[in-house]
Amino acid sequence: MIFKTKEIVLKDGRKAILRSPEVSDAAQALEYLKITAAETPFLLRTPEEVTLTEEKEARFLAAIREDPSTLAIYCFVDGALAGNCQLSRKTKRKNCHRGSIGIALCREFWDLGIGSALFREMIDAAESWGLMQLELEVIEGNERAIALYRKFGFEIVGFTPNAIRMEDGRFVKEYLMIKPLGSPSEK
Repeated sequence: MIFKTKEIVLKDGRKAILRSPEVSDAAQALEYLKITAAETPFLLRTPEEVTLTEEKEARFLAAIREDPSTLAIYCFVDGALAGNCQLSRKTKRKNCHRGSIGIALCREFWDLGIGSALFREMIDAAESWGLMQLELEVIEGNERAIALYRKFGFEIVGFTPNAIRMEDGRFVKEYLMIKPLGSPSEK
């Protein structure tokens, strides 16, 4: 699905562009994946696990643009890929009222309002699709992310114990957070 390009003003006064990823973003997207994976222990991948070729990433980005049940938004600041967010609607008859969200930002762009801007767009899209529930997973200890998610009405509803093995060998929980968008009786 295509997102209509939008300009936002960041907390530091710079302008950022929110837009759908394009096939031509493939090389920059791969570098971004490596950077974000190296900057925080709270993403599932490590930098060395980013092994896609530019061609495969380009095909992936093309597929996202064509998928009516997926919305991806990239945020660019001064030409740099600063963050991304993706909303995926479940597609089976029994669960198509639900959607899942994922988000990441490069550390140099934290605390500028990008995460909030991306989440607002994802929630607006989910509501326009008629979704009743948004879901995400977050790794125990990722307090910055949990605070962002709570700001937008997500609550922890459960967890998987020992779900993630950190680089130091510790096992931590993976929390499931949910945001209700409306009840079945309201739809």
